[in-house]
Amino acid sequence: MYKETIRIKLTENEYWWGGAVHDGTQMPFGSRKVQRDLFGDLAYNQACPLLLSNKGRYVWSEEPYRFSFEDGELIIEGIPGAIKVEEVGSHLRDAFRHASKTYFPPAGTLPDLRFFTVPQYNTWMEMSYRPTQEKVLAYAEVIVAHGLPPGILMIDDNWHEDYGTLAFHHGRFPDPKAMIDRLHELGFRVMLWVCPFISPDGEVFRFLRKQGYLLRSADGKPVVREWWNGFSGILDGTNPEAVSWFIRQLDRLIETYGVDGFKLDAGDPQYYKPDDISARPATPNDQSEAWARLGLQFAFNEYRACWKLAGQPLVQRLSDKNHSWGSDGLASLIPNGLAQGLIGYAFNCPDMVGGGQYEDLIRPEFQVDGELFVRYAQCSALFPMMQFSTAPWRVLDEPHLTWCIEAAKLHCRMGPEIAELARHATKTGEPIMRHMAYVFPEGGYERVNDQFFLGNDILVAPVLQKGAVVRKVLFPHGTWYGDDGSQVMGPCEVEVQAPLSRLPWFRRI
Repeated sequence: MYKETIRIKLTENEYWWGGAVHDGTQMPFGSRKVQRDLFGDLAYNQACPLLLSNKGRYVWSEEPYRFSFEDGELIIEGIPGAIKVEEVGSHLRDAFRHASKTYFPPAGTLPDLRFFTVPQYNTWMEMSYRPTQEKVLAYAEVIVAHGLPPGILMIDDNWHEDYGTLAFHHGRFPDPKAMIDRLHELGFRVMLWVCPFISPDGEVFRFLRKQGYLLRSADGKPVVREWWNGFSGILDGTNPEAVSWFIRQLDRLIETYGVDGFKLDAGDPQYYKPDDISARPATPNDQSEAWARLGLQFAFNEYRACWKLAGQPLVQRLSDKNHSWGSDGLASLIPNGLAQGLIGYAFNCPDMVGGGQYEDLIRPEFQVDGELFVRYAQCSALFPMMQFSTAPWRVLDEPHLTWCIEAAKLHCRMGPEIAELARHATKTGEPIMRHMAYVFPEGGYERVNDQFFLGNDILVAPVLQKGAVVRKVLFPHGTWYGDDGSQVMGPCEVEVQAPLSRLPWFRRI
């Protein structure tokens, strides 16, 4: 597949970002050996065929490619003629702005502003595959009763009759219209989980097969492929009629029950094969992109997997994280969130507070770490969005619960500023959550992955180490006023007090 190789000699102190969001914990690239093939496997999160240098260079291709950093070189293997290498300035921001303007200009629209001003709540960690009308209403009522701000409530997997049968399960949801009306009364907007998989042998599968709306194998039979919930057929995202059929099912849920939007899960390239037969020739990456385009129909949307479509009004959540302090959990949120912004996904959301790996909660020996839970909430509070799932009132004592609620309220207080940055992103494509090297390119901050900027003037420095009650903060040039009333003149490095009750953040005046 790859028949062209391009070698780029790295200059002194040159660092790179981009490719797959999952690799954010290894960014910036350049100082050690790293490789990633962007064809067919994006590590269950977003990716984009973009690499950016702090020296004003970038790499773009409309098609996937393989890249590696080794022995002072960036080696690109791709389709002949597809790879573009540009030098457009001297900084990371120069490279991003030029690439964005040229290859993925902002659409000028954004998801619903509530994503930026109120928390999200997802039923997954509390209900997993067993959501019911009664449980959902109780979850929402208790959110409000504990003083958490009402926000966007996502009813996750298995609210429906079957995969592809996009109707509420009559036994678990006897009166979905009344449920959604009550959720609206409480101040929530309501989203439903959906996916491109179709359970085989059922009525919907038979209908879609007859219409030619499913991916097929070489023998003409519908593909039945294994994914995390079993074996299913797959909607052909390259077939306009198939996509129109799916959107009609979603529109019916909006019109009949008052649903506000959808969490569009799966769509990972891993679940497609190069030899799948579709309405038009398509790679696994093309099918992933087609699934993401479907969400552009809805102001309330969310994706975990996405290929390309940078600059579009799609909510992009980080992949499910463990309930851990390490690079598989809390420590990954900032570097991976920064990676999202640097490849054009400005409207980004961290994983669920405390971690979204369901297996953590069902292990018999599992114990919630209250300190970790609070630090997760604080780290998320000044991301563009934040999302809860595990009920903090169930797993935390009163002090830890109070600190989580304070983090959620901080996000709401900062909501108008975050929303304004979101509006700015619709015009410029710039990240809302920004790397220090993006805002202060001359500061030598390329390798700083444990603090970030919200816009250009708010510096956020969450505590990410267990037991820590102080942390060192790097302050760029300027005067910085802290959330605790402190004042710091930069540039400097200062050790700040950070008890469990505090998220250190500073505003440049």
